[in-house]
Amino acid sequence: MNQPNAKVAEEGFERFEKNQGELYLTFHLYDEEYALPITEVIEIIGVQSITKIPDMPDCISGIINLRGRVIPVMDVRLRFNLPHQEYNERTCVIVVEINKQTIGLVVDQVNEVIEISPSQIEPPPQCGQESDFIAGIGKVENDVKIILDVQSLTDFGDMRLDTPITN
Repeated sequence: MNQPNAKVAEEGFERFEKNQGELYLTFHLYDEEYALPITEVIEIIGVQSITKIPDMPDCISGIINLRGRVIPVMDVRLRFNLPHQEYNERTCVIVVEINKQTIGLVVDQVNEVIEISPSQIEPPPQCGQESDFIAGIGKVENDVKIILDVQSLTDFGDMRLDTPITN
């Protein structure tokens, strides 16, 4: 693994360690359970009509109109290079805000809000690009929750996903 990826993961974990919140929204994605800091979640909505946009990364499904505001929607499965799954009644969009950017994250199923204390969280493994999206591994009873770094997950370099669309 090259040094820049390790640095990004380390910085992500440092941001995670400084997070005062201990509540996490858990969700399923391809037989695994993930978690997001509840402080970054705005709301959870069902999947609605998604308008495709050309020249976007493959994992960006398109945009939705959320009460008059156009926001991009990312299929987290595709961001992780997992197989696409047709959306169903359990598929949800988790609307998050990070660095004043709002984006919808399509996940297979939202589970619950849980508490994970900092002492139950270990640094992420350093084993590939996907590990850059991991802020930590939460140990909850006999299970683990993969805690995502929303900032890294939604970072596409210079591309801003919330830039207003003009004709």
